[in-house]
Amino acid sequence: MTERIYRWTKKRLRQQLEVVRGEQAPSLVLKNATYLNHARRKWLQANIWMAQDRIVYVGDEMPNVLTETEVVDCSNQYIVPGYIEHHAHPFQLYNPHSFAKYAASRGTTTLINDNLMFFLNLEKKKALSLIEALDELPTSMYWWCRYDAQTELKSDEAFSNSKMKAWLEHHLVIQGGELTSWPKVLNGDDSTLHWMQETTRLRKPIEGHLPGASEKTLSQMALLGVTCDHEAMTGEEVVKRLNLGYTTSLRHSSIRPDLPKLLKEMQELGVDVFDRCIMTTDGSTPTFYEDGVMDQLIKIALDAGIAPIDAYGMATYNVARYYNLDHKLGMIAPGRVAHLNFLTDINDPKPTSVIAKGQWVVRDGRQCEGYESFPWEDYGIGSLELDWELSEDDLHFSMPMGIEMVNAVILKPYQIPIECTDRTLSHEHDESFFVMLDKNGKWLITSMLKGFANQISGFASSFSNTGDIVLIGKSISDMVKAFNALKAQGGGMTLVEEGEVIGSIPLNLFGILSSKSMKDVMQDEKVFVKLLRERGYKHEDPIYSLLFFSSTHLPYIRVTQNGIYDVHKKTVLFPSIMR
Repeated sequence: MTERIYRWTKKRLRQQLEVVRGEQAPSLVLKNATYLNHARRKWLQANIWMAQDRIVYVGDEMPNVLTETEVVDCSNQYIVPGYIEHHAHPFQLYNPHSFAKYAASRGTTTLINDNLMFFLNLEKKKALSLIEALDELPTSMYWWCRYDAQTELKSDEAFSNSKMKAWLEHHLVIQGGELTSWPKVLNGDDSTLHWMQETTRLRKPIEGHLPGASEKTLSQMALLGVTCDHEAMTGEEVVKRLNLGYTTSLRHSSIRPDLPKLLKEMQELGVDVFDRCIMTTDGSTPTFYEDGVMDQLIKIALDAGIAPIDAYGMATYNVARYYNLDHKLGMIAPGRVAHLNFLTDINDPKPTSVIAKGQWVVRDGRQCEGYESFPWEDYGIGSLELDWELSEDDLHFSMPMGIEMVNAVILKPYQIPIECTDRTLSHEHDESFFVMLDKNGKWLITSMLKGFANQISGFASSFSNTGDIVLIGKSISDMVKAFNALKAQGGGMTLVEEGEVIGSIPLNLFGILSSKSMKDVMQDEKVFVKLLRERGYKHEDPIYSLLFFSSTHLPYIRVTQNGIYDVHKKTVLFPSIMR
């Protein structure tokens, strides 16, 4: 544990000093390197020495001792720090290990991750052991600690004092948030405020989730300790946050691809200093990342006319400085973890070679070893086991109010205009049967869903905010068959038509994540989403639609474990029913 907390033991530190003194050989030397020096805001030339996972020297000299040292001539290349994704949700079908491997191949060598999935699904000791094991990867892996489940749960036991304390105090947890329950805090929720105070006492920042917030709301949240927000959707909203002293995260994601617009509007409003701006892909769905991770965002910034030092800084140094990690990350300087990207052109941030923690992850465009398979089973993570039965007789639809999808993530109530007593619905309209089932089989919610699709016969998914089961379809018989197919494959998504399975995505970790590589998950997503679109799904992203059905940080109604929930009034409109 001491080794992990301090990263380098006293013995290791002494060895690193010996390398600088010429008494030991470095493991790797980059000779004639033109590199980005953020302290000077200049491109400088130097020789960069590494001792295993640490940069130990940056300057004019070459080592006196080169025994077994790898020396690489970097003439005609540009070296920048490894990129940092500060707001990762590594649970969008892919998992933290597969995402880390893929992200590093594109130069993003540090992830700061949402802890919600592990927090809700694993007991404390296993979860914290797991994040320590993930930090042994070449990628640097940090976490945030949620204050709430982003939905209404049957029990609040998950957020016990001992669990919150253990997470917040852990050395790999470097932030509180994202704070989706801020309206409750403003309305008197002292429990969340207590943990916000504890976060601040621990000198860890708090990230907000403040879409559409006014100056007064932003001011109040700043008084309560919030120092960063990623929800600005216009240049004016970015400037408002900057004016109030926030570090402002510029988002470009699968459902909010806003970065080109934000940068254009910011420049039109006179923003010419980007020191308090950082960037995020905000947990996008798999295929979004075909164009890259943080390298994609840096390229957008460069194309928008942002100076290269600022563009790279928003994904490296600015992030590290905000999280008080600039002594470890975000710079090419002695003492920093050896995360380095090799570029052939300053205006092309996709690296040709990548070093992570001192080892080659990509070498001249070829993937190197370094991310072997991860032992999920050691932490009690496996397929979803559903040891209960569902029959057509369990499903009755007599509710007067249904759910209408305004877009991919916004739900509003609507008066059901059709007869729901039949076991099948017409394909002439876009109303479908909707069911949410407890993953343990204890309760269910039945309603009608308008706007999801008009030709899906039977669909089942265990991919949801809480891991509970969602069924959607025109045929109750095919919905039950989709559930049974889901049960047989151990979780994920299934699509059934006329009694036959026509598509599926197996998710063998919790029923929420896949253990496949990112590229394989991308292919699974493409095929399945195509099937959904062919059957009438018309919004931006069906994966996010499924994830957010129960997310109470979004308007206007949600389907939670307690029932259909009015977000504004904070009341259950129709309770879940025990089976």
